[in-house]
Amino acid sequence: MPNRPLTFVVHEHKATRLHYDFRLEIGGVLMSWAVPKGPSLNPADKRLAIMVNDHPLEYSAFEGIIPEGSYGAGPVVIWDAGTFIPLDTDDPARSITAGKLSFTLQGRKLTGAFALARMKGRGTGKEWLLMKKKDASAKSDYTMTSELTPAKLRTLKERVPPCETE
Repeated sequence: MPNRPLTFVVHEHKATRLHYDFRLEIGGVLMSWAVPKGPSLNPADKRLAIMVNDHPLEYSAFEGIIPEGSYGAGPVVIWDAGTFIPLDTDDPARSITAGKLSFTLQGRKLTGAFALARMKGRGTGKEWLLMKKKDASAKSDYTMTSELTPAKLRTLKERVPPCETE
């Protein structure tokens, strides 16, 4: 376990379809899941999270427009970011391999305990559920708010895309 906080970031990404990329710093990379409806603070919401390619740690600071013709073309903004602490493990990579990771998030929007659990018996094996655990930061009336505002989109047009896209 590193002796520093681990990073998490959630990118709001308007590619072919709007989705949220949930990323956790594990093993020197950002392990990533595409979450079509985005994360929720409501424990009743079980969000589908499709595991995608790992990204370099530098990607945690990226905002910009991935150019047309590139995989994942479209605007990407940081929806939330902060630190996370794995729960019940000192080896989060092993927990991911085993199919379940519990953790706490400390972000601007997302706080408290969460879990990622691989879905069994269907699909490609890349299907997971992202779930908020019941705790003091849970909100049964939670609603998503977008960071992809018209003003933000205007500022993104000046930024350069990352070397690796998803």
